[in-house]
Amino acid sequence: MSKISSIGGLLKKIYRSYSNALLQALELKGFTDLRPSFLEVLLVICENPGSSIRDIGRNCELKKQTMTSHLNELEKRGYIKRQINLEDKREQNIFLNDYGDRFKLALFEGIESIERNYARAFGDVELERMESILLRFHGRINSHQSPSQSHALFDTS
Repeated sequence: MSKISSIGGLLKKIYRSYSNALLQALELKGFTDLRPSFLEVLLVICENPGSSIRDIGRNCELKKQTMTSHLNELEKRGYIKRQINLEDKREQNIFLNDYGDRFKLALFEGIESIERNYARAFGDVELERMESILLRFHGRINSHQSPSQSHALFDTS
């Protein structure tokens, strides 16, 4: 198995473990109707209230159709509300409603709890090192490179 395939598989397993732990913490607080893909969208909305659908999608790296589906579900489940942008009537901004605000508190508590557990298991320095490595890795992969550089990065020969 190649290193990249192995790294990708490990990252996926780590993310699944993290999101499952977070979903369990949220379920204990009464939020039982979520799935991992909603968590990412809701976290962006919690951290950036009033973001446009386009900005949320860009931040989550999700297609427009997926974003629309997720936002429709989150609105139907009572987490968010949409408001027409006063400067550009074609654009909607997304906010948490009252239920979403209660969710936000539970979400941040869950994240803090998981981070404390990770810090106990690995130490703060190791976690910061891992975050730094992953940020660099992500940045290099997603940087705006010329086609020849991009091809070189993903050369399969």
